[in-house]
Amino acid sequence: MEANKYEIVDGVEKLEAAIARVRAAQNQFATYTQEQVDKIFLAAASAANKQRIPLAKMAVEETGMGVVEDKVIKNHYAAEYIYNAYKDTKTCGVIEEDKAYGIKKLAEPIGVVAAVIPTTNPTSTAIFKTLISLKTRNGIIISPHPRAKKSTIAAAKVVLEAAVAAGAPEGIISWIDVPSLEMTNLLMKEADIILATGGPGMVKAAYSSGKPALGVGAGNTPAIIDDTADVLLAVNSIIHSKTFDNGMICASEQSVIVLDRVYQAVKDEFAARGCYFLKGEELDKVRKTILINGALNAKIVGQKAHTIAKLAGVDVPEGTKILIGEVESVELSEEFAHEKLSPVLAMYHAKDIQDAFGKAEHLIADGGYGHTSSIYLNVATEQAKLDEFAERMKTCRILVNTPSSQGGIGDLYNFKLAPSLTLGCGSWGGNSVSENVGVKHLINIKTVAERRENMLWFRAPEKVYLKKGCLPVALNELKTVMGKKKAFIVTDSFLYHNGYTKPITDKLDEMGIQHTTFFDVAPDPTLACAKEGAAQMRAFEPDCIIALGGGSAMDAGKIMWVLYEHPEADFMDMAMRFVDIRKRVYTFPKMGEKAYFIAIP
Repeated sequence: MEANKYEIVDGVEKLEAAIARVRAAQNQFATYTQEQVDKIFLAAASAANKQRIPLAKMAVEETGMGVVEDKVIKNHYAAEYIYNAYKDTKTCGVIEEDKAYGIKKLAEPIGVVAAVIPTTNPTSTAIFKTLISLKTRNGIIISPHPRAKKSTIAAAKVVLEAAVAAGAPEGIISWIDVPSLEMTNLLMKEADIILATGGPGMVKAAYSSGKPALGVGAGNTPAIIDDTADVLLAVNSIIHSKTFDNGMICASEQSVIVLDRVYQAVKDEFAARGCYFLKGEELDKVRKTILINGALNAKIVGQKAHTIAKLAGVDVPEGTKILIGEVESVELSEEFAHEKLSPVLAMYHAKDIQDAFGKAEHLIADGGYGHTSSIYLNVATEQAKLDEFAERMKTCRILVNTPSSQGGIGDLYNFKLAPSLTLGCGSWGGNSVSENVGVKHLINIKTVAERRENMLWFRAPEKVYLKKGCLPVALNELKTVMGKKKAFIVTDSFLYHNGYTKPITDKLDEMGIQHTTFFDVAPDPTLACAKEGAAQMRAFEPDCIIALGGGSAMDAGKIMWVLYEHPEADFMDMAMRFVDIRKRVYTFPKMGEKAYFIAIP
């Protein structure tokens, strides 16, 4: 496609027209099969991957931020890892079915996605959002950051042209050429869902638009280095993460909290690897450079450590990797305690692990609720510490022995954290999702439920003996098969006084099985009756219970049996009525541990 084929969107009317075009294209796209969608998804991912280097160069040239080589990796990740994660995911038609239960789930696209793209990751985030939109048959309109519009739009064009060549409708992807706050707000109000990546103000605007939004919170990742950690691994992992694209990934470490026993070793390792510890007035100079009027200084974002130091009037070696400020306060009044999105790192001294946990909690509460936290320790020996860390940190990603920039976005240094460039922070961060955003967040699921009746079932005794003369044969098993020694007989006074229990007791005597009889069961027996019988059972301690008679004796015998085996059981819970036996609240305890139950009608 020639560049002039795309109408320049530089005003409200043109944006309205663009939204209409994308919506029409999406209506057509919604009819595509999974096979068609997967073909488009592959073509678009391949095209973006092939252009990862030119797009990375364009992004750095336009924004003046970051590292070309690292942006190449981010573009590569956004194309290859996202494709690999979702290439086999069903996003069209029937995605799940259980014929036995009569349930079928169908995926439907949401419609038009409004995608706000940050200046920190202008091309990789555009690739990510357009690919997951294509995989889910959604249209997407991109609102780029004014300082990164050229590179963001270039990335969108690469994906669009490859998708259309593979069969996608013309105009399924669009963008705002001259972005403004007014245009972005209009887009968010007109779209069906918002994918918002950017500063807190923009994310708040997305959630206030009246449309469903998937936004992300601010990151202020603390990394704890425990005294059981591999110091070499921990320090170099943090350097690897903090210097990646000059620290612009929101999951990157903003502070490191080091336990006393390894503090000097950690400091020595940082220094040996080219990090610079600020001294005296140098610390104050950099403090004044981090924040301007209480907000992060945009001039330091994505810049090299040497550039930031020069801006602050501090002389450091040109190859310095990270500027480290050894500070004490975790309050917002300490500039180093804030998110810095640059190779500038706060370093705290912790007297013990509880002190470290406390500092990390405070840093998260002040600027990184819901985002990411990190810890380095010996997992094999310090599971209790890890469990407490995971319990206490109010972050949706808790990384262990992992560079957080790479680990937080998923599928790097871990295997089951979903790859994404939009990291949800849950309710803690004011977000609607608490996980890494993916294709499942861009589909509506319809559930088709066929009529099914509640199942019919009955439970039969383990053995049933029938016909005249079976009683002594059945009772004989108590001795010969089960080895029982004490029997408790439950019946009513009529049967007892008229000799109906005698054939039973005679057989028990013949086998040498001790026995006693409770014969006070009345018609419609009371709970008091059952409790009295259970008390006698506990005194006698039988290993089998024989209920003789009609329903009253058998019901009373069963209740006595339960109270004998489980004296803690509440009869009123057992008697609670239910609508569906599969869903009853009360679960009967396991029976037969103390005594075997026999019913003789």
